[in-house]
Amino acid sequence: MKKFLFAALTILFFFSASGQGSNEHYLIIGTYTSGKSEGIYVYKFNSVTGESSQVSKIFTSNPSFVTVSPDEKFLYAVNEDQPGGVTAFSFDKMTGTLKMLNKQPSGGDDPCYITTYKTGKWVVAGNYTGGNLSVLPVSKDGSLGTATDIVNHTGSSVNSARQEKPHVHSTVFSKDYKYLYVPDLGIDKVMIYSFDSKNGKLKPAATPEVLVEAGSGPRHFDFHPNGKFAYLMEELTGSISVYYYGKKGSLSLQQNITALPHDYLGSMGSADIHVSPDGKFLYGSNRGESNTIAIFSIDQHTGKLTARGHQSTLGKAPRNFNFDPTGKFLLVANQNSDEIVVFKRDIQTGLLTDTGKRIQVPNPVCLKWINTK
Repeated sequence: MKKFLFAALTILFFFSASGQGSNEHYLIIGTYTSGKSEGIYVYKFNSVTGESSQVSKIFTSNPSFVTVSPDEKFLYAVNEDQPGGVTAFSFDKMTGTLKMLNKQPSGGDDPCYITTYKTGKWVVAGNYTGGNLSVLPVSKDGSLGTATDIVNHTGSSVNSARQEKPHVHSTVFSKDYKYLYVPDLGIDKVMIYSFDSKNGKLKPAATPEVLVEAGSGPRHFDFHPNGKFAYLMEELTGSISVYYYGKKGSLSLQQNITALPHDYLGSMGSADIHVSPDGKFLYGSNRGESNTIAIFSIDQHTGKLTARGHQSTLGKAPRNFNFDPTGKFLLVANQNSDEIVVFKRDIQTGLLTDTGKRIQVPNPVCLKWINTK
C-alpha cells in the first residue's frame, strides 16, 4: 500500500511540475538604447498568474525589433542606426541567456523590422530611412552571412513631412511563405514579392503592389490564422485596410475602417496590428494622444471587422504589443512611459482588463516569445 501511495504521489508530482513548467514562457523585449535601456531584456512570464521576473539582458545598439528562429535556438535583432545592422544571437533555454554570434550590415539606414523564413535559413530586414529591404542568409551555427539581395524602393507621396521618400516599415511572409509583403509608409504602397528560398532572391509578384489611399502611410501587416485575410495598419490616418488573399499573392480590398475612437481629434500615430491566436479578434495600437488598443471582432466568412471598443494602454506611445502563447494575456509596450502593461483578454468578447501587473523596462518597443522547453 505504501509503495502504491508513493508511486501515485510521484506521478502526481511529475505531472504537476510538468504542468507548471509549461505555463512559463520567455518574453524577449527589444528596446531603444538612446535612453536608459541596456539592450535586449529576457523575462520569464507565467501564463496563469501574469507574473514576470527578469532573467537576463544583453547590450546591442537600438534593438527596436527582434525575431526568433523557428527552432527557437537563435534570435535576430535589428540595430536601428545609421548605417543599420542586424545582430545574431544564440539563446540558451536552460539559462534564458543570449550570446552574440555576429553582426552584418542591414543594407540601409535605420532598420525597424525583421522576420525569419520558415526554414530558419533566411532573415529579411526592412530599412525605414534607407527605404529598402535586404535578405540575409543564416548559417548552421545561427550566424548571419552578407546580404544575398537588397531591394530599393522608389517614389514619394502627399505628406511632405513623412512621405518625402520610401520608408519600408515591415516585412511579412504570407502563411504559405510563398510571398513577402512590404508596407512602405513613404510611397503609400504594399509591395509584394515572391521569394526564392534556394538562393535568397526576391522578385516582384504577379501583382507587384497594392496602392492605398494617398497619405495613409502603410505600417504593419498581419494575416488571419486561416491565411485567407490580411490586415494593414495605416499609421498616418489611423485606419485599417482589410484584404482578401487571392491567387498568386494578390490582395483585394474588402474594407477600410478607423482604428481610432470616434471622437478622437488628436495627432495620428497608429502602430502595430495583430489577429488573436483564435482568429476571432483583431487588435491595433494607437499612439499620438490616443494611447489606446482598438478591439475588433472578425467575421469568419468575410474577414471584415466590427469595432468592439478601445482600451487605454495606461501608458504613453504603445508601440508593439503581443499575446502570450496561451492567448489569455495581451502585453503592451508603452515606449514613452518605460513599462509593459499586462492585460487579461476575455476570449469570448475580446475585451481587455488591466491585471495590475507591470514590467518596468526603459523604452520597450518589441515583444516576442520563446518556450521554456
